[in-house]
Amino acid sequence: MSDKPHLDEEALAELQDVMEDDFDVLIRTYIADSDERIHALRTALRNSDTDAFAKSAHSFKGSCINIGAPRLGALCSEAEMAGNEQRLERAEILLDTIETEFKTICTMLENSLES
Repeated sequence: MSDKPHLDEEALAELQDVMEDDFDVLIRTYIADSDERIHALRTALRNSDTDAFAKSAHSFKGSCINIGAPRLGALCSEAEMAGNEQRLERAEILLDTIETEFKTICTMLENSLES
């Protein structure tokens, strides 16, 4: 996992070129949406709903990859597998790691908006 970067700078630069003035809106939407996805993962885990956990992780994985957050996307992929395999103890550990990585990504994205 650590071999993947937090952010794919090339993918972000391409997004910024395509989105132009709406890039800031895209980033802020991603952050808000991701907060909701993490909440959904936490709720599914609390309810021992491995199916909902796997589906939420799958959806979150896609948005992470689209925004250029490969490490977070890979963690979500692992979480999806843990949900599909009904390994709740592994899912809980992964969710903690996902939350930590998401905080790192948020800081990096917010810093990129300020520059």
